[in-house]
Amino acid sequence: MAESTSAVNLQKVKPSIVEEFVAGAKKGFYIGAEMIAPAMVLAYVLIQFLEITGLMQGVGKLLGPVMAVFGLPGEAIIALVAAFFAKAAGCATAATLYAKGVITATQATILFPACVTMGTLIGHFVRIVIVANTNQKRHPLLLCVPLVDAAVAMIITRVILSVWGIN
Repeated sequence: MAESTSAVNLQKVKPSIVEEFVAGAKKGFYIGAEMIAPAMVLAYVLIQFLEITGLMQGVGKLLGPVMAVFGLPGEAIIALVAAFFAKAAGCATAATLYAKGVITATQATILFPACVTMGTLIGHFVRIVIVANTNQKRHPLLLCVPLVDAAVAMIITRVILSVWGIN
């Protein structure tokens, strides 16, 4: 009988669902603290830097022709850059651009689905692609797909607004 008891003790005890949850939450917290939070701070700093230095106007002129495809001024790229790091940052940046009169309500509407579609790309990429240890050869493709989706979303939104007579 002693032999069967020791054999049972040698078997690995499976952690409970609560222990698994806590371990996953810990891992997620550390990923957020070490990788996601710095990306969000970078987005806010970038926006402030561009505004303070006056580079936002230069970026607007430089990217004006590209953003015009979506019916947006060049400065709208700042909202997309912010969204790259955090959805909320992209939407807040679009709202700030609207409040400052840089973009119209229609243009903010065009930006919204792109901010949501590609938003928090850095964080999601880390949480899903890096943690899952996907093939590194696929990383560029996995980064580009949400960007293409965002561009398509802006074009579709622009077309829908045009069909509805909202310009």
